Amino acid sequence: MYSLIVLLPIFGAFITGILLRNNVSPAKCGAVASFLVGFSAVLAWICFFTFEGETFFVSLFEWINTGNLVVQWGIWVDRLTIIMLVVVTTVSFLVHVYSIGYMHEDKCQPRFYAYLSLFTFAMLVLVTSGNFLQLFFGWEGVGLASYLLIGFWHHKDSANNAAIKAFVVNRIGDLGFILAICTIYWVFGSLDFHIVFADPYIMNTKTITFFGYNWDILTFICLLLFMGAMGKSAQLFLHTWLPDAMEGPTPVSALIHAATMVTAGIFLIARCSPLFELSITAQQFIIIIGATTAFFAATVALTQNDIKRVIAYSTCSQLGYMFVALGAGAYKAAIFHLFTHAFFKAQLFLGAGSVIHAMSGEQDMRKMGGLYKLIPLTWLSMLIGTLALTGFPFLSGYYSKDAIIELGFITDGHIGEYVFALILFSAFLTSFYSWRLFFMTFHGRIRAERSVFNKVHESPFSMIGPILLLGLGSIFSGILFKKYFIGDYRDSFWLDAIFIEPDNTVLNEIHNVPYWVPLVPSLMLFLGLSLAIYAYIINTNWVNNMATMHGSIYRFLLHKWYFDELYSKIIVKPYRCLGYILWKKGDQGLIDKFGPDGLASLATKISGFCARIQTGYIYHYAFAMVLGLTILLSLLVIGAF
Repeated sequence: MYSLIVLLPIFGAFITGILLRNNVSPAKCGAVASFLVGFSAVLAWICFFTFEGETFFVSLFEWINTGNLVVQWGIWVDRLTIIMLVVVTTVSFLVHVYSIGYMHEDKCQPRFYAYLSLFTFAMLVLVTSGNFLQLFFGWEGVGLASYLLIGFWHHKDSANNAAIKAFVVNRIGDLGFILAICTIYWVFGSLDFHIVFADPYIMNTKTITFFGYNWDILTFICLLLFMGAMGKSAQLFLHTWLPDAMEGPTPVSALIHAATMVTAGIFLIARCSPLFELSITAQQFIIIIGATTAFFAATVALTQNDIKRVIAYSTCSQLGYMFVALGAGAYKAAIFHLFTHAFFKAQLFLGAGSVIHAMSGEQDMRKMGGLYKLIPLTWLSMLIGTLALTGFPFLSGYYSKDAIIELGFITDGHIGEYVFALILFSAFLTSFYSWRLFFMTFHGRIRAERSVFNKVHESPFSMIGPILLLGLGSIFSGILFKKYFIGDYRDSFWLDAIFIEPDNTVLNEIHNVPYWVPLVPSLMLFLGLSLAIYAYIINTNWVNNMATMHGSIYRFLLHKWYFDELYSKIIVKPYRCLGYILWKKGDQGLIDKFGPDGLASLATKISGFCARIQTGYIYHYAFAMVLGLTILLSLLVIGAF
C-alpha cells in the first residue's frame, strides 16, 4: 500500500505528460492526474487511521553498492511519515482538482499536470526515505519540479528569472546538505537512518577540524543540515526566492507553500531529532533564526500590495514559528503547526487564485475592494483561512501557533526573552496584515476599473469545492488532533517516530505557564484586527498619513529590508562582471582564439591556399615539379658537403 501511495503520482505524471498529451482533451488529463493523486490520498488516510505505531522499513531494491557504501531504495514508515503522506497527498489532490478550473484556458495543461504530479511524487519520495541519500534524491526532485512549475509560463521573463532564482538560492542551502551527508557517512560509516540514529551518543564528545576550528561533530552536522533546511524552507538570508515564486500559476504557489517544498526543511529537522537533541548550540541557532524570520517576514507583509506576495511572506513567517518549535526541542509542536498550516495556507492561496480569476488576472489589492457581494463563497473561504491563520479561538491556528508562542515563553535566558518578544509581536503583525488583505480585497470602496468589475463572477465548483474542503481542515484540524500531536495522547501516538531526550519536558511545561500567557496571542489577534478595521474601514487615510510621516521605515519594509538590492550589489553584479570577463577574455579571447576557433581558421586558410594553387594548367604543375626537384637536389648537395 505504501509503495502505491508513492508511485501513483509518478504514474499520473507519465500518463498525462506522455501518453495522453496529444490524444485527449486537457480537462481529461487533469481528471486522470487528480484521480491518481486522490487515490493516493485515500490510501494515506487509511494508513493514518490504521497505523499501529511501530516503525518499519520496506526495502524495494538495492540502489547503490560500491565499496563500503550500500544504499537500499525503500520506504521508511513511522508516524512522522504517515502524517506527511496525509498532508502532501491531500493538499496535492485538492490542488489538482482546483487546477482543472483555474487552468482551463491554458494550452499546456498536460505539461502542467505532469509537472504537478512529478512534484508530488518527489515530495513523497523525500518523506518516505530510509536513508539520507534517497532523501536527497527527493530533496533535489522537489527543487527540479519547483523550477519547472515556477517557470511554467516561460514566455514571461519574470517567470524564468524567478525559476532560476529559486533554483540557484536552493543550491546554496543544498551545498550544506551535501556536506552534511558526506560528514555523516565519514563519521557513522552509513547513511541509513536506523544506523545513524541508533546511538548518536557515541559521537557526542568527538570533534572535527574545519577552517582551522575544532567543532563538536554533532553540532557541525546539525548546522550543515539546518543550512539545507534554511534554503528549502526559506529562512532569513536564503528566503529571497520564496516571494518571487509567485510568478508561477496560483495552484503551484499553494502546493509549494502548503504541503511540499517549504515543509521539507521542517521535516528534515524533525526526522533528525536524535542528532539535534544532542546539540544545544544548533538548537539555539535554529530558534534565533526562526524567531527573526517570523518577525522579518511579518513586517514585510505589511506593505506588499500583491495579494499572493502577502500570503507568501505569511508562509515565510509561519515557517519561522515552526523552526522556533524545532529549536525549542518541541518537534511534535512544529509538525502540528505544519499539519494545520497546510490546510489554511492552501485555502488562502487557492482563495487568492479565485479572486484573481474573478478579477481577470488582477493581483494588486489596491485595484480591488467591494467584492464580497459578487463572490460570496470566495469571501467565506478567505474569511475562514484568515481566522485560522491569525489564531482565532478554537480554529486550527489557535491550537498550533499559540502553543509555539508559549514555548517561546518557557525558553530559558535572554534567548527566550528575545524569541518570545519577536514571535508575540509577529502574531500582532500577522493579524494586521491578514485582515488588511481581507478588507482591501472584499470590503471598502470599489477601486477596480469598471470594465474589470463588471466581469467579476464566482469561480466554478471545481475551484470553490477544494477551497471549502480545505476550510474543514482549517476549522477542525486543530481541535481534533491536538491531543494526539501535543496533548495527553502524544506518547502513544508518536511512539519512537521522534526522539526526545529524557530531560526534554517542554511539551509538559507549556501546560503550566502563567494563566495570562495563553491569553496574550488572542489579545494580539484582536489588536491587529481592530487596527485593520480602523485603518481600512473607518479611516482609510490613516495608512497614507503614516506612510508619509514615516517614509524611511515604509520604504525599508516595501523594499523587503533591501535584501534583493544588497545581494544584487555584493553577489549578483560582481559575479556577472567576473563571468563576462572570463567569457570575453578567457573563453573567447584565449581558449577559442587559440583552440578550436584558431585551429579551424588555420585549416581554412591552408585549404584556401591549396585550392588556389590547383589551377588545372599542365605547365603550372610541371613548373611546380621542376621547382620541387631543384629544391630537393639542392638540399642533397648541401647535405653532402
